[in-house]
Amino acid sequence: MLLECLTFRMRGHEEASGTKYVPQELFEEWGRKDPIRNFEEYLLNENVINDELIKEIRSGIRNDIEKGLEITFAESEPEPDTSKEINALFAPHEGKAIAPKTDAVSDKRLLDAITDAMRQSMQRHPNLVIMGQDIAEYGGVFKATLGFVEEFGKSRVRNTPICESAIVGAGLGLSINGYKSIIEMQFADFVTCGFNQVVNNLAKTHYRWAQNADVVVRMPTGAGVGAGPFHSQSNEAWFFHVPGLKIVYPAFPDDAKGLLHAAINDPNPVMYFEHKGLYRSISGSVPDDYYTIEIGKGKLVREGSDVTIVSYGLGVHWALEALDADKTIDADLIDLRSLLPWERNGSCFCKENR
Repeated sequence: MLLECLTFRMRGHEEASGTKYVPQELFEEWGRKDPIRNFEEYLLNENVINDELIKEIRSGIRNDIEKGLEITFAESEPEPDTSKEINALFAPHEGKAIAPKTDAVSDKRLLDAITDAMRQSMQRHPNLVIMGQDIAEYGGVFKATLGFVEEFGKSRVRNTPICESAIVGAGLGLSINGYKSIIEMQFADFVTCGFNQVVNNLAKTHYRWAQNADVVVRMPTGAGVGAGPFHSQSNEAWFFHVPGLKIVYPAFPDDAKGLLHAAINDPNPVMYFEHKGLYRSISGSVPDDYYTIEIGKGKLVREGSDVTIVSYGLGVHWALEALDADKTIDADLIDLRSLLPWERNGSCFCKENR
């Protein structure tokens, strides 16, 4: 049975709000429909209650409220615990790196490494669902999921309507029901249509009511491919200031695979940025086996003594080109890899010469 009750708010949104913007005739109209007042009048007419009993009932309710207020006002103000509040942002997760079981490697482009990671995670997690526009038979606009629907079926590789808010909301709904999901934004620019779902639902759900949001949002991002103003934005900065989100942004194929595995394992919402200008323009040795890279750990790509360059994504390659072009610059080059969280004391940066 579905019971639909149409009503009207006779007071402000909360106690501090006024109602001057509401026409008085609406209050009069809905006041005549007030079920409590009408029921009271019915009981009076039927001689079930009288005015004295009404006063007694109302006085009793008022006394109960006053007693509750006295108890509440007598309590001291709660002491804030910053560490407790910060810990409440995310569902607990160890996230330690998992090493590949063998030394087998293959040369892969960045896009191939991302596809490899999704395929292996789909095999590893039977409850993982991928959703996005044209990602099934078509394989997505960048062909990252080409062949997935044949391998994993339409129930796990799902085409969606052109409605980003619905896709992200469906991901949260899946998480509540024990699933993992990868949500593909066809282009990072389009996340604006699902912005509220990301920053007010995915990011805040665990803090608000201890429900994790096990969702990875893949974000093909950046310019340099002649895609015009609506398909070329670098919008990762929009999410830097949103507590409750994790953000990763790989610059190399091996990092792309390991970080995507880690993002999928993490029970918290992860924004996973992929610079589409790097999809097919760079390649490198990538372990064939399943492995993860710990989110929040940067990498020392090149070591020097004169200056330190800190970057991520395509910016790391710009820095490498500049250092290769001018051998007089002796610089540290740090690839953040993870934008949130990241360690500020430098202990996260593992040395790796390329």
